[in-house]
Amino acid sequence: MSDLGRKSLGDQVGDKLKPDSQKSTTEKVGDTMSGMGDRVAGAVQPDSQKSTTQKMGDSMRSGSDDASNQSKGMAQTVSDAMGNAAQTVSDTVNQAMGGKKDTTNRDL
Repeated sequence: MSDLGRKSLGDQVGDKLKPDSQKSTTEKVGDTMSGMGDRVAGAVQPDSQKSTTQKMGDSMRSGSDDASNQSKGMAQTVSDAMGNAAQTVSDTVNQAMGGKKDTTNRDL
């Protein structure tokens, strides 16, 4: 059973089980909107007023959100490292070919 104004745990699981490739655009938008609304409601509602199942659902989603954010952070770190390595190789090659340094601005 879900708390008033909250998505039930069953609905949340059902949304996740059906692959996005099998959902219509309307379903995807609906899932996104209801998910955002449920996140806001979960953040505003004190834990002392949540049912046991709602606490469990919020806790699982929080862990999933944290893992997703960490993987995005790791991907950015890898991307930055690759960019830095490429720049180092470029600088080394330029120096070996007569000491010319690349003066183009790559940040544009």
